[in-house]
Parts: sequence; C-alpha cells; structure tokens
Amino acid sequence: MTGVTAVCRCRHIGLKSNLGNQITTGWRRALGRPALLSDYECYIYNNLAMSVPTTKEVPWLLLVFSLPARSASQRVQVWRKLQRYGMLPLRSSGHLLPNTAANQERMEWLATAIRTYKGQASVIQVQGFDDLPSEHLKQLFVEARSRDYQKLLHEAKKVLALSPSRRPGGRLNRIRRRFLELQDIDFFGSPLRAKVENLLTQADKADTQTAGRKATGKSGEYVNRLWMTRPRPGIDRVSSAWLIRRFIDPKARFIFDIEPSAHADAIPFDMFCPQGFGHRGEDCTFETLQKEFSIKDGRVKRIAQIIHDADLGDEKFGRVEGQGLDKVLNGWAKQDLPDDELLQRGMDLIEGLYESLA
Repeated sequence: MTGVTAVCRCRHIGLKSNLGNQITTGWRRALGRPALLSDYECYIYNNLAMSVPTTKEVPWLLLVFSLPARSASQRVQVWRKLQRYGMLPLRSSGHLLPNTAANQERMEWLATAIRTYKGQASVIQVQGFDDLPSEHLKQLFVEARSRDYQKLLHEAKKVLALSPSRRPGGRLNRIRRRFLELQDIDFFGSPLRAKVENLLTQADKADTQTAGRKATGKSGEYVNRLWMTRPRPGIDRVSSAWLIRRFIDPKARFIFDIEPSAHADAIPFDMFCPQGFGHRGEDCTFETLQKEFSIKDGRVKRIAQIIHDADLGDEKFGRVEGQGLDKVLNGWAKQDLPDDELLQRGMDLIEGLYESLA
C-alpha cells in the first residue's frame, strides 16, 4: 500500500493505533461535551495510489508433524513414505518438497495418515527461507537423488559384471523398477540419472542382440500368416495381436480356438501349448514376441512393462497404467461382444496407448 495516511480515533486517552499514531480523545469530556460516534470510529484518509500486491507463486511445500513416542511402527511407515516421496528433511524442522499438484496430494495424504495415528501434522506453503536460498535447496535435492542413483549404479554394475547365466533372477528388473521410482522424485535433474539410464540401455541392447541372433530369418516366415489365440482375449492377447500386426505381420489374420491342432496352418500365441509364442520364464506373451522379433522401439518397451504388470500382477516394473486398460477390456467382455470385435477394440486401445507415449 503506497500513498496512504491512516488515522484511528479511539475513545481511550493515550491508546496507540496499529499504525503508531498517538491519539487523545478525552478533550470533549474535559469541555463537558458528549462523546461523538466519530470518537469510536477508524478512518483511512488519502487512499490515493493504492496498489494491490500480486500473488507470487509459492515454490515450496513443508510438512511439519509429530507422532506419539509409543507409535514405533507408525513412525517406520511414515519414514518409508517420506523416503518414497523424495522429501528433503530440514535441520530446523519439517520435510520439504517442490510445490506441485502431485506433491501436495502426497503430503496431504501423509498428513491425514499421521493424524489417524493420533499425531499432529500440517502442510504449509512456503515462499522461502531466510537461511536457505532456493538454489541451495534445489542443490540439496540434487545431492539426495545423486546418492540414490550412485547406489543403483553400483548395484547394476555388479549384476552386469556377471554372465547372463549367473545373474540372480529378476535382479536387473528390480533395478529398472527402482530407477523408474527415482525418476519420479528427481525434481531437479541429477547428472547421475543419465549414467544409470545409459547403463541400463546398454544392458537392454545386449539382451536384444542375443534375441536378434535367435530370430535371424524369422521375419519372412511370419508374414501374411494366420494367427490363433484363445477366445475372450484379455490384456496380454489383445496387446500381442496389436504388436503382431504393427511390427511383425501387417496383414495378419486372427482366429480363436482352444485347440491348436484344429488349425495346423495357424501360428498359436498365448495358448497352452509348446508351439508358437506364449509365456516364457518371467515374460508374458507380449514380452516374448518383443524379444523374439528384436523389436527395439522405446514405446513398445514401455508398453511391455505395462502389459507385464497388468497380466501377471507381480508389480515387477511398478507400472499401474495397465490396470485401467484391463478393466476396460473386462467390461467389454461382459457385454458379450464377439471375439473378433473384442480383439479389435483392444488393439485400438493399445494403439492409443502407443501414441500417448510419443
């Protein structure tokens, strides 16, 4: 507020207004005159050139909480969520995150959980700290994520140093899953992120080259073919059919049966038989096809992770997007749609997912 003179007229002698003006209004009583209404009112004069300050974007969210001393198990649960959400602990008090809609939702849910544990919690929007400039806070976030990436890098190098036959089952996939989790809370771009990503990319290339050698000469054998799968196709089968037509056999035709021997000229996929393509090891049918035909498209790789988690439900990659797709397919199946229409709708759904990942 600029160019403003404020005068507060109060009844009591010697009372200071909030703006520091010394007001004495007992003079009317001294002259035997009745007090006026104006003696009890406050006025603001000369309110010229008044400016309303613009609201600044608040860059930080601060969670301040306390838990009862006896709540040991709840403390562990809260601590794990603080780590999972990438919150930065401040030495003075509280835990900090950049102010985004997703982070605010996470903080508010955690504050609600703390209150259910009979604790106290507040989520505060913070403009800044006098002893912690924003650039320094950002650097602290980067350093925290760099320590996480360094641990992951060390673990990945140990696994990749082993021959493929000696590597612990699923260890590399757990590293990939942890990398995805870290990406989600790497708010200011740690330089070590690219190193981990490059190392995992090299591992993927080695895997696809191995698969490629196995698949040499296969492409020509699987063009203009008839492909067979089980009736009432679900998430793995519709996505596999999409992959076949999109990357393997553009003129593929699909039929449905439970007995592979009934169609000797058809290529079975996701069927309970050793022929064709199906689940292999930890892989769903979509992943088997991707590896067998050396499909290196980055979006296909992400879809493979989504389909794996939706089909097998083991949370191997931490991908939840496929759960919604699976529910849509189940809803269509309940409408008694013909198998070919159900398959086509599912393929269109996966095509939309593919385009959304561009």
